[in-house]
Amino acid sequence: MIQLIAFYLFAIVVIASGALTILARNPVHSVLWLILAFFNAAGLMVLVGAEFIAMLLVIVYVGAVAVLFLFVVMMLNIDFAELRAGVMRYAAIGLLLALALVAEIIVAIGAWSAGGLQLGRRIAPIDAGVPNIEAIGQLLYSRYLFVFEGAGLVLLVAMIGAIVLTWRQRSDVRPQNISRQINRRSKDATRNMNPPVGQGVEL
Repeated sequence: MIQLIAFYLFAIVVIASGALTILARNPVHSVLWLILAFFNAAGLMVLVGAEFIAMLLVIVYVGAVAVLFLFVVMMLNIDFAELRAGVMRYAAIGLLLALALVAEIIVAIGAWSAGGLQLGRRIAPIDAGVPNIEAIGQLLYSRYLFVFEGAGLVLLVAMIGAIVLTWRQRSDVRPQNISRQINRRSKDATRNMNPPVGQGVEL
């Protein structure tokens, strides 16, 4: 009974916060509602026994992605009135996407009403005494080790490519000469002046 109450509580909050993420006019509020949706989705994952996915939702999505969205939205000077002016041009595309999402929800409801997943017929069944994180680690670092390393290399190349594409050589910025700063003597950096009374210092 407690699990059922927790499930409906998390599910209602996820749906409500997801709707408020879309309907909120303030983009900062939208990101905050999105963070709330991630937290409650993590609670749902804990209820079904997928604590590793719940940890990923909290650490990766809430701790990195959502906070990054929040800082980007707060720092960018976006003219939202101008963005809303051309929203009707994409009304047809938005309607098609909404219909596709409704069709997916109908299929998901039909699959849910057909019955639950029998754990004994899983493609990769695990021992009930082995935690999910340990089972994922054993499989990831044994059978799929090279695939995991390849994914890391792909992410590294993507990060380097993003840095290269956004790098701009600015001519109005004076470069820093570290060796010149280290070798600079104190008598070259300061100068004693004795200006007359009522006059300032000429630089």
